[in-house]
Amino acid sequence: MTKIDPITVEVIGSALMSIVEEMGEALVRASYSTNIKERRDCSTALFDWRGNTLCQAEHIPMHLGSFIGIIPHINKRYAADDIKPGDVFIGNDAYEGGATHLPDIVLAEPIFHGGTMVGWAVNTAHHADFADRGHAHIFQEGLRIPPVRLYREGRLQQDMQDMILLNCQVPHERLSDLRAQMSANRLCVQRMQDLCTKYGADKVLAAGDALQDYAERKMRAGIAAIPDGIYSFTDHFDSNQFPGMMKLTVDVTVKGGSIHLAFDAPPQVAAGLNVIYTALLATCYYAVKAVIDPTILPNAGLSRAIKVEAPFGSLLNCKHPAAVDGRIAACQRVADLVQGALAQALPGKVTAAGNGTCTGALFTGTREDGTLWVYLETIGGGAGARPAADGLSGVHVHMTNTSNLPVEALELEYPLTLLRYELVNGSAGAGAYRGGMGLRRVYRIEADCRLSVEGGRLAAYPWGLEGGLHAAGSHFGFGDDRENLSGTVELKAGQVVELVTPGGGGYGSPDGRARAAILQDLIEERISPEFAERVYGYRAEAKTRQATVA
Repeated sequence: MTKIDPITVEVIGSALMSIVEEMGEALVRASYSTNIKERRDCSTALFDWRGNTLCQAEHIPMHLGSFIGIIPHINKRYAADDIKPGDVFIGNDAYEGGATHLPDIVLAEPIFHGGTMVGWAVNTAHHADFADRGHAHIFQEGLRIPPVRLYREGRLQQDMQDMILLNCQVPHERLSDLRAQMSANRLCVQRMQDLCTKYGADKVLAAGDALQDYAERKMRAGIAAIPDGIYSFTDHFDSNQFPGMMKLTVDVTVKGGSIHLAFDAPPQVAAGLNVIYTALLATCYYAVKAVIDPTILPNAGLSRAIKVEAPFGSLLNCKHPAAVDGRIAACQRVADLVQGALAQALPGKVTAAGNGTCTGALFTGTREDGTLWVYLETIGGGAGARPAADGLSGVHVHMTNTSNLPVEALELEYPLTLLRYELVNGSAGAGAYRGGMGLRRVYRIEADCRLSVEGGRLAAYPWGLEGGLHAAGSHFGFGDDRENLSGTVELKAGQVVELVTPGGGGYGSPDGRARAAILQDLIEERISPEFAERVYGYRAEAKTRQATVA
């Protein structure tokens, strides 16, 4: 094994991280669809030649689940001597290692230096396609692509590309976004080869191994600082895709420098809410790392100290052919479960529950020239209050991390007008530190289209911690109609649709909130005078508020 000093490890590690960050920016800048170029629903990563994660750009935590399955499946399908420079593999299937749901299309390209494979360039992008689908099982959810070659030794396999595009509703978007993904991977290949030329491939590979070992040591040290024991937490999962609520539980066992997460969940459902195992792993790795030590390097080493299990065939570890398109909703609840359990072990280090869902709106229609258009948006909400600060408002939390689409981009490209885009008064959970506020987006439909809305936290509200109160939940409806939308609805030009997302839970008893902070919330219209009096026991005269504003 090549010996390498710590300084060189740090220098090479920084270079590897720079490569994946540059990949991500190249992908976003070269992409065509709003979901990638505006909302940045994509991720990039580097893997070593064995298929272990070396580093992942700080994009979407959920996408790690798309990455960790594809290289092992490529190696299972293809002999090592059959993988050549210039090969590019494409995949998206949850059960064949391609992704965690079908819209996330992954491209993986081997990196060679001096005739030897030294790593893999991998990226994924959410292709907003496969609309108007059913979700009783995965066969309804879109085209399933196992890891197969899109390029063979640098030559495009035109028949493969044609077959994929034929199954897409907006093929010109898909082609342009796939080309952007190709350019990002080629940039990674070039940068990695340059790094190997500069330091030597052996040193770069040794640094990768050392970085994974370092991540493992930091993770084990962080876990060892937690008192040994079993910490349990229960939450409820609700969605407009099914009636009622489902009970979800986790038992987190801490022993020495390792941690074991055992989930209990109901059987998988005939809806696109099921979680494939790699998606469960990605969620748990994120949730544990975020609490124990956010500075741990995002590579495969951190996972060595974490064991995850859930009943096979359940909502959180589904089996073929369960539908998985909306798996992010359940994964958000998994993150809440893990952090709720760890809050017992590490008081003062965990935030209250964030909005805990992924409110998605999928509009589809036909333009005057007969071409189809598909517009996907996932909308943020409130983040949970922190032990010493209010929660952030109008943001994505945990596993999503995408951006809200700017109004200008929305109205320029689609027959939709945004009438209101605002933070929701009173949506934040009260506490000594209040949670973040949810969002309201009100759309006017300018041309006949269809809409599918998915979301949760309708009645299972985001919880507070240490006496903090829960936040308000979601609402999706038409104007004053409070009945929640579910499934796909036909919309006519002129109709108005309102989507409201949850806030974040509060932290600490509301009795401990500073009077000045309550007054400031009133001035900024984050809460109403009635809310302030009912929850905080605070009554401010109107003239006092006006004088403070002046």
